[in-house]
Amino acid sequence: MKIFGIIPARYASTRFPGKPLIKIKDKIMIQHVYDNVSKCEILEKVYVATDDHRIADAVKDFGGNVLMTSENHKSGTDRCGEVAKFLQKEGLATDMDIIINIQGDEPFIDPKQIEMVTSLFKDDDVKIATLGRQLNSLEAINDPNVVKLVFDNNGKALYFSRQAIPFIRDIDREHWHESSQFYEHIGIYAFKLNTLKEIVNLPEGSLEKDEKLEQLRWLENSHNIYVNITNINTFSIDTPGDVEKLKQILD
Repeated sequence: MKIFGIIPARYASTRFPGKPLIKIKDKIMIQHVYDNVSKCEILEKVYVATDDHRIADAVKDFGGNVLMTSENHKSGTDRCGEVAKFLQKEGLATDMDIIINIQGDEPFIDPKQIEMVTSLFKDDDVKIATLGRQLNSLEAINDPNVVKLVFDNNGKALYFSRQAIPFIRDIDREHWHESSQFYEHIGIYAFKLNTLKEIVNLPEGSLEKDEKLEQLRWLENSHNIYVNITNINTFSIDTPGDVEKLKQILD
């Protein structure tokens, strides 16, 4: 079984155009991501998947592997799906190999996170895997930009939401973080290649439309998503303001 790391990257972000090419200390962001992912020894190969020649040229300049993909993809998962089909067509991958979708806006991703999400595939029932992290901040629990998840006793995701879940009926909301466990979804996904090919062809679901969370489409179509819990903190870049916060941390 081979494991491939795919980093989807697009230039035309609504909230932050050109985000993959911003400079953080001595490197552009996509290089930070690529270099950290490449430290993970279990990966057969790492690719940046993009539809923009500026990003592709930048990746080539620092010696990275890059594949051009369609401009019509709506999500990073769709972009990974195109790469998966290419790898299989070229005889580099099979249906039972693993494709890992790695966020291109987390410049200091820890390779251990990749190992953690991949470790779930020791169970043959696992076709899709992701990560979660416990939340202790009431602000984060109530923040709709922080995606929450709940899972069953076997580690299978029950639901993902921008709302605080679970809802604690008999306790004042300001004390929720003291009385129950809340988990943040970490947006790294791992797929068996044949499952990835299947889910990219699914139509958008009603829950997905409401929450704007593509993983709900998979749950709506009876695809189990297994969750491993990490305590590793990462820092994602969503807006120009996040860059300034990161610079303050690094300084």
